[in-house]
Amino acid sequence: MSRLHCRTRSLALVVPLALAATLLPAASQTPAAGSPLTRTAAAPGGERWNADLSVVDRDDVNVRRTAAGLRLREARPAGRSPRSAVAEGMLLSAPRTLSRPANRVRAQVSAHTPAGATVEAQVRGWRVSGWTEWRTATAGAVFDHPVSRVQSRVVLTATAGGATATVRGVQLTADTAAAAVAVATPGLTYRVYATRIGLVGQQTANGRTVQPRDHFVALPSRRSLSPLNSGDYSVRVCTTSGSRCEYAPVWDVGPWNTRDDYWNPSAVRENWKILGQGRPEAQAAYQSGFNGGRDQFGRTVLNPAAVDLADGTFWDGLQLTTNAWVDVAYLWTGGGLRGVVGDGPLTIRTGASTSYPSRGLAARFANVPIQCYVTGQSVAGPYGTTTRWDRLATGQYVSHAYISVVYGGVVPVC
Repeated sequence: MSRLHCRTRSLALVVPLALAATLLPAASQTPAAGSPLTRTAAAPGGERWNADLSVVDRDDVNVRRTAAGLRLREARPAGRSPRSAVAEGMLLSAPRTLSRPANRVRAQVSAHTPAGATVEAQVRGWRVSGWTEWRTATAGAVFDHPVSRVQSRVVLTATAGGATATVRGVQLTADTAAAAVAVATPGLTYRVYATRIGLVGQQTANGRTVQPRDHFVALPSRRSLSPLNSGDYSVRVCTTSGSRCEYAPVWDVGPWNTRDDYWNPSAVRENWKILGQGRPEAQAAYQSGFNGGRDQFGRTVLNPAAVDLADGTFWDGLQLTTNAWVDVAYLWTGGGLRGVVGDGPLTIRTGASTSYPSRGLAARFANVPIQCYVTGQSVAGPYGTTTRWDRLATGQYVSHAYISVVYGGVVPVC
């Protein structure tokens, strides 16, 4: 399945950035193509800081610093045929700890944006149960609960053969909104069609080079894209019989669309708000001719795929032999304790011993929901030797010797 990818390996650059942007006190009109752009939704008060655009390193994708500002490194679309419609790049800033919790973050972006190019500032916030989804911040991103840390990223796109935008500066403001938007019900799970990624040796949207029998998934929205070597956004994908499951991080964008967060309700969903929650645009296009049977780029949708599985997830985790319907749980929409798989893929079992049958795998970096723990077989792993086994939300067990950290509270005894 063709997805929007950035295939060019990023290069670390450290260049001083002069933020010479004029920051306006109210939202400005969108200027004509090719003119300087300052997008703003700022208001008096709140904690303000400038995103650091001066360092391009390993967790950034297809961007470079120039004397004029941040630009795409390679403006040609990349990916397998049919080729993606646009080139994409992304710079991820370091998280900022706020002086006081806030539930709204707004961004002012100073950029020169030629016709066909786009610039978007996005943010996410840290809660007790983990990171929120990424949200566009130029109009103000509002979280359901106050957050203590904020991370920002800048996403640039350009059409084939077109000029790239130049980003001069991004200023962020965190404050408290009078009301918060509603969020999805915790623990959302939908049955969707899965295809196999393949693409060994190519690069994912978060900058990972795909390995043979790799373990991760792709979803058709950047809102759920985990930074490189993290599982901030993870899924549990299971066969429809429930006989096999894998917990895996979201490391790529696709298939088909890049702005289809179909698991979200219409009030939050980025595109295709007319479709019911849980119904992917590609599925509606393929099955019902929605949008003329085409994706957001105008390509004819050839299957209803709404999740792509890396080869190891497809063959080893779920033991699939062909594309299939699967049940996907979008774990960041849930709550409670989360454990991070520190080494893997880790076998998940029906009981607290290696003698129990395997029910699937948990990929390295995946964030897994932990209910409680039991005492079982002693296991030596990368984090010591222990008799503790953590029970996941599905009633499956993993040895705590392979869990690098648990966040959200203290794990109780089952």
